[in-house]
Amino acid sequence: MSSKFKKKIRKILLTALAVVITLVIAFPIIWMLPAAFKTRGELFQIPNTFFPKTITLENFRKVFSVEVSGSTFLKSMAITFLVSCLSTFFSLFVNSFAGYVFARMEFRGKKILWGYFLFSMFVPGITIMLTSIRVVNILKMTDTIFVLFIPALANAYHIFFFRQFYYNIPSNIEEAATIDGASKIGVYFRIFLPMSTTPMIITGVGVFMASWNNFIWPTLTITDNADLVQIMQIIRTLNSTYAGEYGVVIVATIIALFVPITIFAVFQKRIVEGIALTGGK
Repeated sequence: MSSKFKKKIRKILLTALAVVITLVIAFPIIWMLPAAFKTRGELFQIPNTFFPKTITLENFRKVFSVEVSGSTFLKSMAITFLVSCLSTFFSLFVNSFAGYVFARMEFRGKKILWGYFLFSMFVPGITIMLTSIRVVNILKMTDTIFVLFIPALANAYHIFFFRQFYYNIPSNIEEAATIDGASKIGVYFRIFLPMSTTPMIITGVGVFMASWNNFIWPTLTITDNADLVQIMQIIRTLNSTYAGEYGVVIVATIIALFVPITIFAVFQKRIVEGIALTGGK
């Protein structure tokens, strides 16, 4: 058997395996699409059919009519999108700048401070949840939009990611900019920041998704402000309000998935490049 034929067989097997894995992962989403138009009785029918026998829009009506502390589904989607965008923008700036400082600047106590950041990477967020709530209460940030994104701006993982990326940028580029009169801050904004498109996108998508899917933190910190109810809180309420009516929760989930799927579709190429970048450094 020739090596060329072996490579062809190997390629076919890997492609078939990739297709099977993709179908297994995507099947729940594929099944949800027609299930959104099924009645409650048809969802529990055995044997179950893939396509609905009777198409109904009642599930959509219930989703758009539900209220949680005075907030509607569409309103919560809008405010969640705003919070996610704010979180992404400020998080990228804070973490990329911190990564640049640790990679390219020397200052007293740098190693000690970097050790602290590395240590915080191994502390689960849930273990400091009560302390964090205590802090935002003292700062009077609860029930404000700031509590939804400011406490999570600095992230040790993201700072580490940017630091490693900036370490691999040739030093002669920075030296040339310094000779031209650029300050350290100027080098960051004029050279390093424009070169950080790929790590910015892959990190930004992760930050956006984390903020979009956040449930525990908004539930604990937004208790008396209907204008700041997040999308996951709405879906949780639908799950309890319409207990057993899974079609309603399915519809809400599909609509909530629209934004993350769109973002992934737009930035798919850059995300793959970012994964390759992290694997190659």
